[in-house]
Amino acid sequence: MKRICAVMIGLALLIATLGVANADATHQQAINLVIQRALSQRGVPFAYGGGNVSGPSLGTVAVEPPVDPAAPALGTTPLAATSPAPAITPPPGPVGATGLNLTPVATPAPAADQRVSRVGFDASGLIVYAFAGAGIKMPRSSGEQYKVGQKVLPSQALPGDLIFFGPDGSQSVALFIGNGQMVEATNPAVAVSPVRTNGMAPYLVRIIA
Repeated sequence: MKRICAVMIGLALLIATLGVANADATHQQAINLVIQRALSQRGVPFAYGGGNVSGPSLGTVAVEPPVDPAAPALGTTPLAATSPAPAITPPPGPVGATGLNLTPVATPAPAADQRVSRVGFDASGLIVYAFAGAGIKMPRSSGEQYKVGQKVLPSQALPGDLIFFGPDGSQSVALFIGNGQMVEATNPAVAVSPVRTNGMAPYLVRIIA
């Protein structure tokens, strides 16, 4: 009877060990899938508001306003005639101790950003797409993504953890892939880069724990 009990206990321990090993393997496969899914999008353009569970989607991107080639370069003035410039009489107004005219001068307001449509990813959109491959539905904004999962210190980071930037992760998010590298949807395109600590939130987030 004792021998039978010992055999049964041994079998139970073996089954439990195999179950833990299988769970660990499945866990690692899910993390690898998330990382590979994010890496597969390298080179896809950045687009604010772009990206969902299916891949790149329509978003927008800021563009520089066109430059008028006839306009003088900033900090220069049109060429003057060779004759001496006439004396300029300053307009009336209060005069400071230096003799400079202190009359307020109106300055034009900066032009608003011009935006165009583009298909691509923004930072949180790439994370939504990456984790969807493992059957995990992520919130759409980086600030909401920061609120889910397990908080871990940077010193405890593992591949598959999320790195956040800005107060409560509100500015951006990237996927840690190990060896001091991360993948992120940033202008101009999804790319792998060294982990940057400037503006990093105090904690990383582990979704697959």
